[in-house]
Amino acid sequence: MTGSTSGGSSVAAGEGDVTSPAPRRLTIGKVLAALSDDFPDVTASKIRFLEAEGLVLPHRTASGYRTYTDDDLRRLRYVLAAQRDRYWPLKVIREALDALDRGLSDPGDEHDGRPRPPAPTPDPEVPGPRALVGHRDVFLTGPELREATGIDRDTMNALETYGLLQPDANGRFGHESLAVAAAAHTLASHGLEARHLRPFRTAADREIGLVEQVLATRRASGPREDRAAEIASACIALHVALVRARLPR
Repeated sequence: MTGSTSGGSSVAAGEGDVTSPAPRRLTIGKVLAALSDDFPDVTASKIRFLEAEGLVLPHRTASGYRTYTDDDLRRLRYVLAAQRDRYWPLKVIREALDALDRGLSDPGDEHDGRPRPPAPTPDPEVPGPRALVGHRDVFLTGPELREATGIDRDTMNALETYGLLQPDANGRFGHESLAVAAAAHTLASHGLEARHLRPFRTAADREIGLVEQVLATRRASGPREDRAAEIASACIALHVALVRARLPR
């Protein structure tokens, strides 16, 4: 619900560039017409007053005329409804608009209409507990693993040396080794060798240590394997969230 700000027209893009379509611009008369059914008493003076209070920021043309986007129109509807239906003072409305601009959710008539923080949602890219305990049976030879993931023999040997790849007693590699080798192959294309990846193994060992510590010190219902998977899934989700928070924007 961010209000539009004034600014010049966009420069024509070169061939092959992708630009967003320009927002629709409405005159104050068209805004009044769009609002008239729900807010028949609204006037141009009222809208200019809300602008003076910083609740809506229309675009100004070169000749000084105000134009409004669809976002501005939605913002005006919110302000007018909050005044009429909830009797909110401008200070409360301003705080609510700021909250909505920061990504909070409009609950409608619930919770007194105050914006609410969004509920956390599971990251679809983070494996849940069931995915962690559900193992796919596959036993690959070294050449088969290299063929499937594109790593060379030296890289595979280095990954084994640093503990990132661990064959079983028969020298076979499981399903998780596919993911490890594929990730290592991608990272190698960015100049990261197996020796650079050792901290990932150390971090994984520490997370598993936390899982085992919780299982050993806290009693809870449910199978041990399911509890371990639930804790591990939360650890992975935390790790992914922390990495995403530090990525350049």
